[in-house]
Amino acid sequence: MKPLFAISIFFTLLLVAENIKNEEIMELNGKEVYQQKCASCHQLYLPTSTLIENFMEHNNTILNLTAPTINQIVFRLKSRIGDPKGDEDMHRMEVDSFVADYLMNPDKSKSVCLPKVLRHFKTMPSMKGKISVDEIDAVSTFLYNYNPDNHVAKKLEFVGYTKALEIAKKEDKIILLKLTREHCHFCKKMDREVFEESDVRDALNKNFKVVEIDIGKVETLPLGLKKGMTPTFIFVNKEEKIMAKIPGAWTKKDFLEILKEAVKAKEETK
Repeated sequence: MKPLFAISIFFTLLLVAENIKNEEIMELNGKEVYQQKCASCHQLYLPTSTLIENFMEHNNTILNLTAPTINQIVFRLKSRIGDPKGDEDMHRMEVDSFVADYLMNPDKSKSVCLPKVLRHFKTMPSMKGKISVDEIDAVSTFLYNYNPDNHVAKKLEFVGYTKALEIAKKEDKIILLKLTREHCHFCKKMDREVFEESDVRDALNKNFKVVEIDIGKVETLPLGLKKGMTPTFIFVNKEEKIMAKIPGAWTKKDFLEILKEAVKAKEETK
């Protein structure tokens, strides 16, 4: 029985590896399909804060986009179609079905885009006769697997509290405790609209060590802190004294000002 069991395991692993390989090939082909048939209208990526400024504050007069960007489409697809918190394979199938239908039968009433964004665009032409079923499958896989974080040149490095304290003492930095929860809407909103911005990352990397803590997954917090609303940002100096507790979600502009005030407070205590 043992040899048969070993052979069974071997072929199972081969099948899994082949499925992963096929998905990687499909994603690569999907990117090629995007570049050939979609890129002339749909830019791949623009930072969320730039898109918000363009559409919500300036009626698309800054960028003059003719179609939503891929990172806009992917975010809305994965959050609005099917159950994003359910089974991933089922969710993929639901997204695939929506994409296939929309490419063949585009209709603004079916769009997942925000109305304030959608009103700036014309309804896209049908892709009937212009794209094959295999190409639709490939581009749908590309969309589902697309990760806008790949465009972030210098990502934030999160460390544990003990390591952050060590670095803070050595490099004279401020510890920033970033308290979140897994399903915190405004935490994710700030991640998209604030923390992905290069000037925010630069400011944090220069003067802070960031400790990200999901308060739903830990029993206790550093310094005996109590759990509360999320997001909350707690600034701690290298002597482990709390400088400030800032609850709530903030715009990029306001958060940069908060960071400047923290640095200023640190300098004034020297």
